[in-house]
Amino acid sequence: MADVLSQSQIDELLKSMADGNSGLPEGTDVPKQEITEKPEDGFSKYDFYSPRKFTKEKLKLLRSIFENYARILTSQVNGVFRAMTDITVIELRETRYYEYVNSFHENDCMTVVDMYLQDKGKSNVSLMTYVSPGLIITLINHMLGGGDTVIKVAEDYRYTDVEMALYKRVLSYIIRAMNDGFANYINVDFRIQRVEENPQMSQDVGLDETVIMIVLNVDVSGISAEKIRICIPGTLLEHVFKTIDNRKHLARGFSYENNSDIIMEHIRDSLFPVTAELGRIRLSMDELYSIEPGDVIDMNKSKNTPITLYVGRQPWFTGTMGVHHKNISVEITDLIKPDDSKNSDTSDTGSREP
Repeated sequence: MADVLSQSQIDELLKSMADGNSGLPEGTDVPKQEITEKPEDGFSKYDFYSPRKFTKEKLKLLRSIFENYARILTSQVNGVFRAMTDITVIELRETRYYEYVNSFHENDCMTVVDMYLQDKGKSNVSLMTYVSPGLIITLINHMLGGGDTVIKVAEDYRYTDVEMALYKRVLSYIIRAMNDGFANYINVDFRIQRVEENPQMSQDVGLDETVIMIVLNVDVSGISAEKIRICIPGTLLEHVFKTIDNRKHLARGFSYENNSDIIMEHIRDSLFPVTAELGRIRLSMDELYSIEPGDVIDMNKSKNTPITLYVGRQPWFTGTMGVHHKNISVEITDLIKPDDSKNSDTSDTGSREP
């Protein structure tokens, strides 16, 4: 059993440690204290030499876009290639481009994709996509009428010339589904530019440039787990977020452009029925049945009483009866306000009683 140090011994121990020697009497056992390190699970080291360019809200928005893309791609791959796959987003993080290219093997193929925004044309920076060879060969096998078997190949598999031609056909389906993933936010069109057979030598993006790397896990029939890695340069993503923010502002009514002239130009030639109402009276069925030509119906109004003009079913004007070029006409005398129309309706209701 270890001895318990007194307070004086602890003070001498601290003093001796400052002087560089133990300072304890011989034979005194110093109890050893176990140093426990706090686990760092769930925490990532922050590099202050390369600060983050995108906030958590932006990354959360991007994750929702690619989760939607993963669901759409799953249904399209299962329908077009008749393969049972389940595609999910397993990683989305901000990093440097050199980390993305360093993960490639010598024989890997990287697809460079151009982005076209509506009314703005092609972007100056392209994004990159990599699909593991096992998924490509399995989809090619299904496309050519093969069975439901899952083909596993090495990560450094080299495509043949025939497989390379079919590789572009398969990638076109994967890239095209990305349009629908972004459709809830912006109208964008992704098109394949070229295929890099030696991606480590690609210089489209600087090695130290900030990129967003998205990793999709493709579970093929519960047997094989393949990967789709997408790299979006930071400059391209800033342009995308700016476009999304501008459209959000327009949707929330922050556009102060006056479109009244344009609206009026569209409705200028519209036709509306205009009705002049002399008066209203209610008759019983017996009175209505006994009416004959030459009978006079008393409207309970004098000939100089103003009449109401209706546009559609809404009262808009008041006027007086007259004659213009031997035709019966109405001269508009006043504009009926909304409050006045309610009052006039109330008064009319009272006059409709028999």
